[in-house]
Amino acid sequence: MAGWAGEAHRPRPAPALAAALLTAAALTGCSGSASQDPEAGLADPAKKRIAMQLVSSAENSSLDWEAQYPYIEDIGDGRGYTAGIIGFCSGTGDMRKVVERYAKARPGNPLERFLPALRAVEGSDSHAGLGEPFTQAWAEAAEDSAFRAAQDAERDAAYFDPAVEQAEKDGLGALGQFIYYDAYVMHGAGDTEGSVGFRTMRREALAAARPPARGGDEKAYLNAFLDARVAAIGREPSHTDASRVESAQRVFVREGKLGLETPLRWKVYGDSYRIDGS
Repeated sequence: MAGWAGEAHRPRPAPALAAALLTAAALTGCSGSASQDPEAGLADPAKKRIAMQLVSSAENSSLDWEAQYPYIEDIGDGRGYTAGIIGFCSGTGDMRKVVERYAKARPGNPLERFLPALRAVEGSDSHAGLGEPFTQAWAEAAEDSAFRAAQDAERDAAYFDPAVEQAEKDGLGALGQFIYYDAYVMHGAGDTEGSVGFRTMRREALAAARPPARGGDEKAYLNAFLDARVAAIGREPSHTDASRVESAQRVFVREGKLGLETPLRWKVYGDSYRIDGS
């Protein structure tokens, strides 16, 4: 799983291939155009882009999410290498799935030879069979559109699509869809050792409030979900900072930005960000 990002993921040193792009995306000043249709969910490309920027502010300390394809390092969270646009991990299997997707699109690519090692290290923080040759190959592969597409596809299949689908079933708009997606990225779908998953958070939220699909108030339900997420963060050994909830998502709920209407202004881990309208 990609998730479990938390404060352990910031700040990320920018890889050389992305440094110039990261510099352009100043922490306090990146703006972006977006649909202002309050009924538009994250299926709207402009809304999805906002979701990617919001996640990247927490995962990468930057709004320039497209600069993160070459990123790779071991952040010391017990899950081996963390890499790419949402933090795919060698220890959890989603990094392997990205490389498998890439191998199907580009047979014989330089990352393909590392698949046996990636399978062997799952469930651990081991670098056995990987090391610098692997990290260099990952960063260089980011120049290939097929590799970037493989990252996009795994993000969507494992995290974005199931989160948005469940949010739509619960009657949530773009903000709620993003809140679900961010929880998927950080925590994964189900509980694992040391992590409380999305399904547990949603179950706890449903016990406290009804979602709009069941006749409930959307803001009340989202606050209940965020309460469950903050509680989950407190139960996870690798997390202590809930600012991506309390000074970002909770702010949007309080402001009534249920459609992720811009401008959006928030803080994560003490850094300020904004997305202005067109």
